[in-house]
Amino acid sequence: MQLPENQLRAGHIPADLYRQIPPGTDVRRVVIVQQAPRSYKGPIVLTLVIAAGSVAVLLVIAFVVQVVAAAAVAVLSATGGLSYTINRATKHKRK
Repeated sequence: MQLPENQLRAGHIPADLYRQIPPGTDVRRVVIVQQAPRSYKGPIVLTLVIAAGSVAVLLVIAFVVQVVAAAAVAVLSATGGLSYTINRATKHKRK
């Protein structure tokens, strides 16, 4: 048992903690409280939520820009200010 945690679990009090106990204290009634190990679940979940939220915001922005652009082209072509054609060129084999 080299680690202090193992010593505390086994009920042994390390020497540095034993020196801090006031004289005359019943060692069998001493309770040593340790800090809980750090949990990384919260920061990882927060990072994933932020990443997913930013992707969702970018998709919504792209969709809105596409709808606005399509509406602008429709309005301009209806008023005669702009026209566009789609040319689907096909290659015909000549015999």
